[in-house]
Amino acid sequence: MTATLVPAPARAAGQIPGRPAHRDGNVLRWLGAYTSSTIGDNVYYIALSWAAVQAGSPSQAGFVMAVSAVPRALLMLGGGVVADRFGPRKVVIGSDAVRCATVLALAALFLTTGPGLWLLVLAAVVFGVVDAVFMPAVGALPARVTGRDQLARVQGMRGLAIRSANVLGAPLGGLAVALGGAAAAFAAAGALIAVSVPLLISVRMREPAPDEAGDPADRTAWRDLRDGLSYIRGHRVLAPLIAAIALGDLGFVGPLNVGLTLLADRRGWGASGMGWVIAAFGTGAGAAALLLTLRGRLPRAGTVAAAAILGGSVAIGSLAFVPSVAGAVGTALVVGLLAGLSGALCGALIQTQSDPAYLGRVTAVAGIVSLGLAPLSMPLTAAAIGWWGTGPVFTASAAVCGLGGVLTLCVRDLRRAELPR
Repeated sequence: MTATLVPAPARAAGQIPGRPAHRDGNVLRWLGAYTSSTIGDNVYYIALSWAAVQAGSPSQAGFVMAVSAVPRALLMLGGGVVADRFGPRKVVIGSDAVRCATVLALAALFLTTGPGLWLLVLAAVVFGVVDAVFMPAVGALPARVTGRDQLARVQGMRGLAIRSANVLGAPLGGLAVALGGAAAAFAAAGALIAVSVPLLISVRMREPAPDEAGDPADRTAWRDLRDGLSYIRGHRVLAPLIAAIALGDLGFVGPLNVGLTLLADRRGWGASGMGWVIAAFGTGAGAAALLLTLRGRLPRAGTVAAAAILGGSVAIGSLAFVPSVAGAVGTALVVGLLAGLSGALCGALIQTQSDPAYLGRVTAVAGIVSLGLAPLSMPLTAAAIGWWGTGPVFTASAAVCGLGGVLTLCVRDLRRAELPR
């Protein structure tokens, strides 16, 4: 597919001079594609989990749901190289097309034959492999869709899209399963992912400058990978920023996933109480995304991100000491607001600080930190709570998360990092 390109000089200040991203039709088409694809992902995972439970035992169903994480984590660095060599737009369109075909093939199989567990495993592996190239390309795409001065706003819009997909995807998937079983749910997921393809084709892209594009024929993929890692390691902002993201995620993922479930059980809050706490977190994160969407830029981005990480870490630690559901809901709202703000600002800084030629590889490394390393803390958190209780574990996790804020404040170039005007 040929890309629709806009000359670089006309895009130096944004898609259309003076028009913010949330009013730019080109950005909104990208956002529609991203939202539709993300909702489709949520429906797909509901369908996959239902089909796996029906086809095997609970442990086998858990294996099916987890198997896609392995190729995604192992291959994501290579996916970043692919995104930088061939362009994020082509990679995203191709990835969505493959994902759509895979899900629709599952829908057809369930409609006609009822495939066994091994086909679900195969589909999950395919999704994991495709995600390994899809995710770095998705991260690199905003810089080609809008101007640098609008990237913080776009990160806020992306956060709203993720929250909307999480809210809509599960009920849509459950409704589809209730009406037509796994076949209907897979068909719905495939249709939603398919909507993103023509929208992405219609999105105009910034033409990369000659020094950004380079000539892939002159380089090997291995050399591209080494160059990308060397670029990150030597960058005065990106290297400490990714380290801060790693610390924040390692301290955040465990308590806010498995830790919250165990905390609700020990406090006697029940499933409904835990649901209110999770909803409050999502509301806070959505509010932070909306703030950036409307405001577009916050001054002293590095310092604000550090303050948000530190404040969020204190709120995470205090969750274990709040006795009532109401108090936990209020605390989770603060956690969501500060985590959403710091996450969006860190994402915007990655977008604006990276050379466009390396953005896919930078996004891949950041993705491995969040999707590969951070989830490892969940079983450790569960085991530690069993040994020492929720209070000490939440406090230790908050300290790890807070180290990300301390690092951000201690590194001068990161602390003083600003978003473009």
